[in-house]
Amino acid sequence: MNLHASLPPIDAERAELPVHVDLSACASIQEVRDAAQPHIAAHLHTVGGVLLRTRAIDSIQAFEALVAAFSNDLMTYDFGSTPRSQLSGKVYTSTEYPAEQTIAMHNEMAYTTRWPSRIWFYCDQAPEQGGETPVADSRAIYRRVDPAIRQRFERDGLLYVRNYSAELDVPWQKTFNTERHADVEAYCRQAGIEFEWRGEQLKTWQRCQASLRHPLTDEQVWFNQAHVFHISNLEEPYREAMRAMFSEDELPRNVLFGDGSPIEDAMLDEIRHVIDSEKRLFTWRKGDVLMLDNVLTAHGRESFQGARRIAVAMA
Repeated sequence: MNLHASLPPIDAERAELPVHVDLSACASIQEVRDAAQPHIAAHLHTVGGVLLRTRAIDSIQAFEALVAAFSNDLMTYDFGSTPRSQLSGKVYTSTEYPAEQTIAMHNEMAYTTRWPSRIWFYCDQAPEQGGETPVADSRAIYRRVDPAIRQRFERDGLLYVRNYSAELDVPWQKTFNTERHADVEAYCRQAGIEFEWRGEQLKTWQRCQASLRHPLTDEQVWFNQAHVFHISNLEEPYREAMRAMFSEDELPRNVLFGDGSPIEDAMLDEIRHVIDSEKRLFTWRKGDVLMLDNVLTAHGRESFQGARRIAVAMA
């Protein structure tokens, strides 16, 4: 399957994503909040993201205080899919993958039925080179995905399958932030996640959406992580090694259509092409704060050189 020729051209005249706001004159957290509020109100649910360039947010604690000034319902990182460390309260590191790796574009926690509506990033240390957090409009992605693929995904939904392993993926203790089987089981029952214990090994299944209507704007968006969880997302040597080590049912993570049938690699390659075509980059500066509508806007990470620390909070 090769549908690249059918993709419509990118609209070069659309609004910048994210909208850049210069708040360098602000001297305090309160001044940043007050100055940023009208820009967020005007652009967050239209463009999908606002980048605040400020010198007043100069620490993890200042970032946490700023986010708390906007949101009193910050989330813990439960049922996460990537390694992170808690920095302060409900502020975490961004995904701790090696610097040479990229992180595919995604909407945060779109592999489950509970996700943050807003996600915040703070640049505590900008890398020497690379390390951008690319963003993409999930509405545009939805429109550009081939209608036949879109219809199949929406009709059947998605089934995410995870086999937790400390050696090859995030262990269940880290994913659920507990050492107790009973806590895991209670979370899964409440969230509609099927589970099975095999001694200390845990397997989960969850049926999820392929797309959404935004609760405020009523716009349709592409909202899933099939292209991330599927084994075809791995580079070929790792993919073949995984298939040699595990049966399809035992892979550390995988995704199927909601009826349990496999998703063709070609479909996911086509989706990745669309998502990458919508990707937009900006260069981090120390003190930058990025606020995204997590339903309207996908994000990722470019590879980098030098030390990099980006903090994340979700609401």
